[in-house]
Amino acid sequence: MPETTTGRRERKKARTRQALADAAVRLFTERGFDNVGVREVAEAADVSLSTLFKHFPSKEALVFDLDEDLESALIAAVRDRAPGRSVLHALRDHLVGTRTHVPADDPMFVLVESTPALRDYARRMWSRHEKALAAALAEETGLAAEDPAVAGLARFALEAPGIARSGQDPARTLSELFALLEHGWAGTALARGDDRAGRDG
Repeated sequence: MPETTTGRRERKKARTRQALADAAVRLFTERGFDNVGVREVAEAADVSLSTLFKHFPSKEALVFDLDEDLESALIAAVRDRAPGRSVLHALRDHLVGTRTHVPADDPMFVLVESTPALRDYARRMWSRHEKALAAALAEETGLAAEDPAVAGLARFALEAPGIARSGQDPARTLSELFALLEHGWAGTALARGDDRAGRDG
């Protein structure tokens, strides 16, 4: 079947968006976020400035071109999990598979962490994802989105990878953090050490 006009148009849009994101990251990592203007990014991608803003509403958004994909994947991990699988385990496995492979010295990670405007944008982005995830969890569990259990799990799921990334084995650390959430403090080695300290004292 011949490719439809709509299909060709969408493929072209996707290529343009990717070219802009690639050009932005290259220029930002080479020269610094604050030292590159959006017009330079548009020129590097061989598109007009108006085309750039059709795809990205702000300079910061150029760095987070996978924003919508990340949120969709989070929601899908909850909604499309295997029958009988808990939302907690589904989120753990999704995050271990997607959020623990980026090392702390990754150029993109360093760029975001060293640029206040990008850190602020990332916090707002993850806040949006947190609300979307809480809504999905509420839908799946029958609880209200503002229920502390739902809101707490959504917050934990998005904050835990940041803690895990600082360890030598981020995937293992993230799994341990989820085990702490699942089994509570009493089920951890730390708690056993806590008990020994109490007895020794």
